Amino acid sequence: MLRFNRWQIIGIAVLIALAAYVTVPNFFPKDKPVPGFPDTGVTLGLDLQGGSYLLLGVGTEEVIDARIDNLRGEVTRQFRTANPRIRFAELRREGDMITMRIPEGQDFKAAEQRLRRLSRPLPGAPGRDTRIIADEANRRLSITLTEEAKDFYIDDAVTSSITAVRNRIDALGTTEPQIQRQGEDRLVVQVPGDGDSERLKSVIGRTGQLTFHMVDDTVSPSDIAAGRIPPRRIVLPNVDTGGQLALFETADITGDMITDASATPNTDGGGFQVNFAFDARGQRRFADVTRENLGRRFAIVLDDEIISAPTIQTPILGGSGRITGRFTPEEANELAILIKSGALPAPLTVLDQRTVGANLGADSVRAGTIALLIGFGLVIIYMAVTYGRFGIYADIALLANVLLIAGALSLLGATLTLPGIAGIVLTIGMAVDANVLIFERIREELASGKGPVAAVESGYRNALSAIIDANLTTLIAAFIMFMLGSGPVRGFAVTLGIGVVTSVFTAFVITRIFAGHYVLKARPKTLAI
Repeated sequence: MLRFNRWQIIGIAVLIALAAYVTVPNFFPKDKPVPGFPDTGVTLGLDLQGGSYLLLGVGTEEVIDARIDNLRGEVTRQFRTANPRIRFAELRREGDMITMRIPEGQDFKAAEQRLRRLSRPLPGAPGRDTRIIADEANRRLSITLTEEAKDFYIDDAVTSSITAVRNRIDALGTTEPQIQRQGEDRLVVQVPGDGDSERLKSVIGRTGQLTFHMVDDTVSPSDIAAGRIPPRRIVLPNVDTGGQLALFETADITGDMITDASATPNTDGGGFQVNFAFDARGQRRFADVTRENLGRRFAIVLDDEIISAPTIQTPILGGSGRITGRFTPEEANELAILIKSGALPAPLTVLDQRTVGANLGADSVRAGTIALLIGFGLVIIYMAVTYGRFGIYADIALLANVLLIAGALSLLGATLTLPGIAGIVLTIGMAVDANVLIFERIREELASGKGPVAAVESGYRNALSAIIDANLTTLIAAFIMFMLGSGPVRGFAVTLGIGVVTSVFTAFVITRIFAGHYVLKARPKTLAI
């Protein structure tokens, strides 16, 4: 048990060397990569380098409200396409339910079957999306979302919000944002290094719903002021020129047809413009609209505000366009980010907003470093004084342990927080715990009359089960914290879990290499341990 062949020793040495290799980039600025070394490293968390923190509430009620409104439109289309056509009356929304009355002379059962065609299985989830209530005595039919569907749409909205927020933050050029779900309808956004929380809030808080509508120029400003609005028209403010415009309610093009957007200087004058490109579907639609409406105005609407309403001069067939206006570089860039990242599936409300200064982060790094060095130094001194030569072997294993932890965190690209540093400090203390068990067991074997070689071999063998039991329970606790916790708790769990694995490895393998080599080669008659 004390003997290691040459290849085993070489393999362990290579592992430690690789850990050192991926750790080196941490000691150099991230914007200046080290030639010959991989692009790996640990990112400092919000509490260590400062940045912005936002707690966002997802408007899940609006999600369900919009789904029910869409359901009403689906009901109307379903009955209009019926053959033979089924007439209905009093179609209205009552709370979360769409209710209709089937007049006498219409086939009630056929109407019910037509309505049931709207019920579909939920993708990737049990249950169906709608529930039908039939009251044949009063000739009333009602349809509503099932509870399973509401839960599914809420969960999907939160998940999609995380993706949209991440796309927007990544486009800002910030480093390693942390976006996590908290509870059922909240998001925690942490952006280390970005101290402008107001700008961050303005970019990720806007819904970003982009649509293109034809302007109804037959509706004059006086008609709008007097409220004389034709059916199927909407009136929206024009933030570009002021005033209001009447638009056709149905959008000709929607934001999901745009594949790319970027901000560049305005080619026709001062300021900046936003260039955008359509997918194949949007390209065809844009070409048709501009070809059929020469000389008319085409409004670009973002979050119920007209940001531009240019006149169509010529057909645009290339599948791209631009938005001009009095944009500053920052405004044009933010608009491009909103368009490119897509609309949020639900409005976001800022529930909490904090900015952590770089000075506070530097103080945390300094305090954590001091704690790490003091703890490391005291453990090394204690082991060397208490166990002599074997204590020095444990100290060497402890150095290897810290190197392996740093290498693992660097390879994973982990984000290191203050609780993560606490996990490393705790691991240093726990790392020698296995050595203490082994060394105390060796002392017991020596006291029982065994020779040095037999005592060392028995000490390692008999202490193994206790070491595994003690560290396995800690590993389980770290796993539970990682699965159920969030943010700093998960950071602590990651460093603790990695430290448990590396500490068992270094304590049981590396110290055994040195101890075994010593007692087998020197053959001492007594051991000072």
